[in-house]
Amino acid sequence: MLDDDLPALFEHQLDPDAKAMAAFPARDLEAFTAHWARIRRDESVILRTVLVEGLVVGNVVSWLSDGERYVGYWVGKEHWGRGIASAALAVFVSEVTTRPLLARVAKHNIASTRVLEKCGFEITGEATDGDVDELLLALF
Repeated sequence: MLDDDLPALFEHQLDPDAKAMAAFPARDLEAFTAHWARIRRDESVILRTVLVEGLVVGNVVSWLSDGERYVGYWVGKEHWGRGIASAALAVFVSEVTTRPLLARVAKHNIASTRVLEKCGFEITGEATDGDVDELLLALF
């Protein structure tokens, strides 16, 4: 990920519909910059910018939490419905070979659940994080 990718990613996370779908609050610029600086310094993180025709449309990231490897992704709303998330995640999980590879998604986010399932993830349970009901998924 390049520094030049961050402005587009910042704008993506501000979209009200995307925030609601992900059940994740947007960060102001200072918090966003600090968050991504931490991520980019962490040597256990695997991070890719998603580009379409040279345009930054999102990111895919994997991180360790309590010894387990997780994956997450974000694609800007203006690029939804074009198969970009599915294609980017499929490439990513072919490169990140740790299994199981885990994901959490807001239960109401049917589109993201479908993207994960297209890439071989299976629903393994449910959890609540704060006030967000989530599905737990794993790629074995």
